[in-house]
Amino acid sequence: MTVPVYLDYNATTPIAPEVVAAMRPFLEENFGNPSSSHAYGLRAREAVATARRQVAELVGAHPEEICFTGGATEANNLAIQGVVRALPGRRHLVTSAIEHPSVLAPIKTLEAQGWDVTIVPVDPYGRVPVAAVARAVREDTALVSIMHANNETGTLQPVRDIAAVAHARGALMHTDAAQSAGKVILDVHALGVDFLTLAGHKFYAPKGVGALYRAAAAPPLVPILFGAGQEAGMRPGTENVPAIVALGRAAQLAQDGLGVFPADLTVLRDHLYRLLDDQIPGLQLNGHPTERLPNTLNVSFPNIEAAVLLAVVAFDVAASVGSACHDSVTGASATLKAMGLPEERMAGAIRFSVGLHLDKAQIDYAARALVSAWRQLAV
Repeated sequence: MTVPVYLDYNATTPIAPEVVAAMRPFLEENFGNPSSSHAYGLRAREAVATARRQVAELVGAHPEEICFTGGATEANNLAIQGVVRALPGRRHLVTSAIEHPSVLAPIKTLEAQGWDVTIVPVDPYGRVPVAAVARAVREDTALVSIMHANNETGTLQPVRDIAAVAHARGALMHTDAAQSAGKVILDVHALGVDFLTLAGHKFYAPKGVGALYRAAAAPPLVPILFGAGQEAGMRPGTENVPAIVALGRAAQLAQDGLGVFPADLTVLRDHLYRLLDDQIPGLQLNGHPTERLPNTLNVSFPNIEAAVLLAVVAFDVAASVGSACHDSVTGASATLKAMGLPEERMAGAIRFSVGLHLDKAQIDYAARALVSAWRQLAV
């Protein structure tokens, strides 16, 4: 191997060749502004409309329910801040202890500004108990925001049941599904959510583009940016046409592959787990054993710090200690801590996430490197 085996697809994915091909004309000859009335603008406008339809089809929505954003962080902020401004009579928010910072940070900011916030715990598998949400939701709850799948453990959340609990009290439901697109089926109607977040770079589109689904029946969001009124007034500014086209094509590829991709990813993930588990006594799986993303494996290596192990295999394996969004932050994983794992187990935890460009030979190579390094370092 000349480069490390990439096992960090939950952090970001390479851009699919088909996606590059789709966006290239809009970086070159089709450079028009979608708001322009001439032929260049028309081509750009039609391309954005096509992408909107493609993204909508991925999540079972109508095109007019899709708002393009600069990524999942913006989409999450728009959903959270937009809802509370739209429902001034409801001053309470519910979320969980394992959410992405782009959910927790705006909610904590609102808390500092006077909103009431309830952060519900998770069980030892990292699942949000529906009963805990039911106890937390109040008559003045504006929004419940619970992720669809955890970015560190891959654990899937009971979003449909949580949405039903929220709606029973008149609250709206948001789910951050950035990690789920292209890996599991997403259907906004089956889930019962009012808002759903997507991130392009998690499913083979470029960084810097995402989308927010807003149900047609949900109240209009108060925008967090103000300008010329693009994206039905929810996200002003000239559309990033190449990135939007890329997101649409990636969504189309994800939709077309849902009958095959999850099974392929599961085979690779489970192959890696078997190789490690067979040769490392005391290896522990973190997260739910079955209710998790097909590509995600979070395990704790005994008697070693994960960061040390990854440093030793850096030329052979690329993986993450916890979430890539937290790598610059010292301290244990907030997700694993919320699950109640002991310090030693948290210290040895590594997230491996496989993707569509891997094969079993690469998994074999990565496992050999990890096992060899662990045997040298473990005390």
